[in-house]
Amino acid sequence: MTKKNRIVTAMAVFAAIGMLRAQDLDESMAVNDTTSNSNKVKLDGIAAVIGDYVILESDIDKTLIDLKSQGASTQDITRCSLLGKLMEDRLYAHQAVQDSLLVSDDQVNATSDGQIQQLTQQIGSVEKMLKYYNKPDMESFRQELFEINKLRMLSEKMQSKIVEEIEVTPEEVRQFFNKIPEDERPVFGAELEIAQIVKQPEAPEEEKQKVINQLKEIRQDVLENDASFNVKAILYSQDPGSKSKGGFYSMTRETPFVKEFKDVAFSLQEGEISEPFKTDFGYHIIYIEKIRGQEVDLRHILLIPEIPKESIEKAVQELDTIRQQILDGKYTFAEAALNFSDEKETKFDGGLLRNPINFDSRFELTKMDPTLYNQVRNIKDGEISKPIREDDPRGGAPKFKIMKISNRFDEHKADFAKDYLKIQELALREKQFKAIKEWMDEHIEDTYIHVNTENKDCDFANNWVKE
Repeated sequence: MTKKNRIVTAMAVFAAIGMLRAQDLDESMAVNDTTSNSNKVKLDGIAAVIGDYVILESDIDKTLIDLKSQGASTQDITRCSLLGKLMEDRLYAHQAVQDSLLVSDDQVNATSDGQIQQLTQQIGSVEKMLKYYNKPDMESFRQELFEINKLRMLSEKMQSKIVEEIEVTPEEVRQFFNKIPEDERPVFGAELEIAQIVKQPEAPEEEKQKVINQLKEIRQDVLENDASFNVKAILYSQDPGSKSKGGFYSMTRETPFVKEFKDVAFSLQEGEISEPFKTDFGYHIIYIEKIRGQEVDLRHILLIPEIPKESIEKAVQELDTIRQQILDGKYTFAEAALNFSDEKETKFDGGLLRNPINFDSRFELTKMDPTLYNQVRNIKDGEISKPIREDDPRGGAPKFKIMKISNRFDEHKADFAKDYLKIQELALREKQFKAIKEWMDEHIEDTYIHVNTENKDCDFANNWVKE
């Protein structure tokens, strides 16, 4: 893949959406009809209008160019199908606003800032980035990126709302499976069950106290001297996910943050700063910037106590000892996991890893996380790996582990009993798809939609052309 394609792929969210609000159309696109007192306006280049959103013909062109730049096959993609997808996105966004499923400007700006930082690093400089995207200045680039991200985030929020309460019963799963003709049942690829025993090196008490004291000093400086929490987070936080955004996160109680973090966040009032507290990632302080019903905008600072070389060596030595004791028959792998592993999520289940997609114990080789695949690809059946170091991409301390392949499953046609969780997932997707289709049909009927004459002959998946 060329450097240019890598950049475009990283900027997938910028995928030529070119969104414009109907009321904000540039005057250069409008031509007044001077023959009529009604002051009619002709809008050139408009493919469709959905509620308050306008889709230009150029948006379709740019989306197609972007797909080609990413190396995607466009052989079966038509202008009509692209237009239909752009219309769907705008219908979701339009209805999200109608339903008050709002996205804060801070959320959007934080996302945009992260993308700009990533693009600047990849392209080399701000000047090169602006030239690449043919933008005269950062303000215009940031504004267009803001509009793109806002539409995308509103669309995603609306789609999540539509399907959030949909579930499938065991009977629905059974009916879904039985109605699939036997010769059309899905084939699942080769899978592994993986177990691990983890040792998490501990920082000494003096290192823990050092970061606690530093967080207390930061908190005091913000409260007493009006120092900027945002700047402090950029300078000191060790959370790679939020450092560049001044520690900013927007979250609800359903957001997948650790319990300790959410408990503190939702115990604070607007404007409050927490005392230092501990999670598995390190020590934090949280500042509550805004509370909007069930959603909280916050900033936080994470500091991770330094783990000395001696603690790391000790963890590796302990794993070497445990591994040898298993090989000598003193413990089974499951017994050793229960007695010695520091990972509470797996130790009570024989060290068995769970697939984060569906919480099944199986991992399909072709869909496995690359990091996990690289850790287990050379482990033979019955073999136990030597200690493996794993750095936490979210900024936590590194951990060490020994791993074992507990089971291998060859490629096979779907079996209801053996593959229930996967079949359940397929049944849920079908039910969600039907719910979205019903929602789409209902809201197309209730929303102002105009499709340009040139596009009315498209064979759309949805009934966009209302007669």
